[in-house]
Amino acid sequence: MAKKANNGDTEHCCFCGRGSDEVALLITGDHAAICSDCIQIAYESARSVLNPEEHIRSNGKIKGKSKLYKPAEIKAFLDEYVIGQDEAKKCLSVAVYNHYKRINVKEDLIEKSNILIVGPTGTGKTLLARTIARMLNVPFAIVDATVLTEAGYVGEDVESILTRLLQDADYNVELAEKGIVFIDEIDKIARKSDNPSITRDVSGEGVQQALLKILEGSIVNVPPQGGRKHPEQKMIAVNTENILFICGGAFEGIERNIAQRLNTQVIGYGAREKHNTIDTDNLIQYVAPQDLRSYGLIPEIIGRMPILTHLDPLDRPTLLAILTRPKNALIKQYEEIFALDGIKLEIEPGVLEFIVDTAIEYKLGARGLRTICEAIMMDEMFDAPTRKEKTVVITLDMAKQRVAHFAGKMMGAGKE
Repeated sequence: MAKKANNGDTEHCCFCGRGSDEVALLITGDHAAICSDCIQIAYESARSVLNPEEHIRSNGKIKGKSKLYKPAEIKAFLDEYVIGQDEAKKCLSVAVYNHYKRINVKEDLIEKSNILIVGPTGTGKTLLARTIARMLNVPFAIVDATVLTEAGYVGEDVESILTRLLQDADYNVELAEKGIVFIDEIDKIARKSDNPSITRDVSGEGVQQALLKILEGSIVNVPPQGGRKHPEQKMIAVNTENILFICGGAFEGIERNIAQRLNTQVIGYGAREKHNTIDTDNLIQYVAPQDLRSYGLIPEIIGRMPILTHLDPLDRPTLLAILTRPKNALIKQYEEIFALDGIKLEIEPGVLEFIVDTAIEYKLGARGLRTICEAIMMDEMFDAPTRKEKTVVITLDMAKQRVAHFAGKMMGAGKE
């Protein structure tokens, strides 16, 4: 049995008592020492207790292992936060399930299938992607395609997309390589004309070309601090083969391309019958890859996003449900805001319908609901911390008066 070291003896390990000539390495400190063998034993003991595989740290957001859910389970979770859009939710659920099933079984025969979502602004593209990432417990990054340019030009390089994913994974490369990236405003990098230009299209086709290798799956050198502001930084190699890319865009005006392809004008024998089967009020549901190509996306990038789905415009019943039904519904959020000050929020009948009608009138979408609610409740939220009454009542007359004032400011801004 090894002899224990005396207090203050830094020539022997304080745990096993062996001398410096009996071990490979002896680390000494202030009146203490520990050998390499005891360090290894301590490390294994701590690892068995802490079990870092069960406690992955990622900016405090990702805890525990990610779990593979079935498509029906994913859709049911999305239903709690996203109203309507059943076709898109079903499509996303199947795509995400197949993607992570492919990763878990390490099946090389199955290729990665990135997703493209087409839909008007404010219909829930970003919300769908963010909700799925939260459910799966994987790193998630949202990137705006409008700031991307070709390398060497003012703006952000395409590799900065992966920098944000690394940051969300707390620079755990293995974890980041199983994350989800949502590229918003993908329609803003469309080619400006059908004919290939001799000059550079640095924020359009050039960015699409740069995105190809990342979307398909390759090893990319990523600047950990982003951009070209830190040229001395050491690059991090990230394999994008198992990163799921979800791209979204409003594709404003693509209905014209769809209508032209479907030939919605009634000309000739039998054309009227065909025209009657087409819902001209929601042409976005008929979107196809050729419409995206005519809009300005290059064929190569369309091919790397084989799963194409759409989001329907939000109608009145859907907007009304968004206000009250989801777990994080807007009205529930305002009730919680007032409750934190010990105040109960009451909303008279008709106010919610008025909020929805205003959002439809100004074509603000789901995002506009919060804008209108803020305009209505701003004064009450200002007075809430100091008011003596424990109940706030929002009346229809109050809502109309404040929205009229808000609309007046909007009209004034438009005139300028």
